[in-house]
Amino acid sequence: MSKECRHFKIKGKVQGVFYRRGAQQQALALGLTGRAFNVRDGSVEVTACGEAEALDRLEEWLWEGPPRAQVEDVESWTVPFKPFTDFLIS
Repeated sequence: MSKECRHFKIKGKVQGVFYRRGAQQQALALGLTGRAFNVRDGSVEVTACGEAEALDRLEEWLWEGPPRAQVEDVESWTVPFKPFTDFLIS
């Protein structure tokens, strides 16, 4: 199976609620690599790479987030493949 990368922009109450840590845990459990980071506008962005089915499952989780998150929107688009070796939080 081929691998791909997707970039996600998550809007809502997603900073200060362990959203990036939760995304990291989900991604690693799904065998994905990439990174998650806070954006000045209050959103979180995630780049994840791996199998399409795992990316779909991660996107489902991104819509829910951790218990204290209030996700309003998740934008998703395919980006060029990047050879991440882990899933990092920055």
